[in-house]
This record gives sequence, structure tokens and C-alpha cells, in this order.
Amino acid sequence: MAEFKKAVEASKVPPDSMRTVEVEGDYVLIANVDGTYYGMGAYCTHEEWDLSEGTLDGTAVTCAGHGTVWDLKTGKGVFDEPLEDEPLYDVKEEGGFLYVKRR
Repeated sequence: MAEFKKAVEASKVPPDSMRTVEVEGDYVLIANVDGTYYGMGAYCTHEEWDLSEGTLDGTAVTCAGHGTVWDLKTGKGVFDEPLEDEPLYDVKEEGGFLYVKRR
């Protein structure tokens, strides 16, 4: 993804919530933390759980599967074993829609 791609209506990701969306074959977790949007890979690199099924606490996402805690700012996960980082996405709002671009 070299340029921003339309992902979802902004109203579908209200403050303090997150949602998984598919954008041209990539699954992106979009989180709204107090009005700031973050984008990260949507499936836990440990066991492929959809991270939107977990919990959001500030910029920390806890996977519902095995409790890995992911940082939306860095894409790094904290778990008992080393994990591959999640890809990060820039997110912008324009005209009521959210757009994402992989970093």
C-alpha cells in the first residue's frame, strides 16, 4: 500500500473502540483512542486471533486468545515468547471516512 486507501466510515470506529477492516487484501485493526486513530495488523502473530475481539486500554490492545499485549504505537507485542511485530498503518480521516497507508 503505497498510498492511502479508503478503509471504513469514521462513525464505525467511535472513541475508545477498535475494528478490523479489510483493505485490498490486508486486514487492519483501526483503533480510536480519545479521537486519535491508530492502525496496526489485525491478527495476532502468535495464534492469528482477531485483535478486535480483545480489549483496548489506551494504546494497548490485549489479545483475547492468549493475552498478548500489543502497543498500537510500535506494533510490538509482550508475551512469554518473542513475537513478530505487527505492521503499522498511518490513518487519516477525510470526508467522514478513514483511510489507511502501510508504513
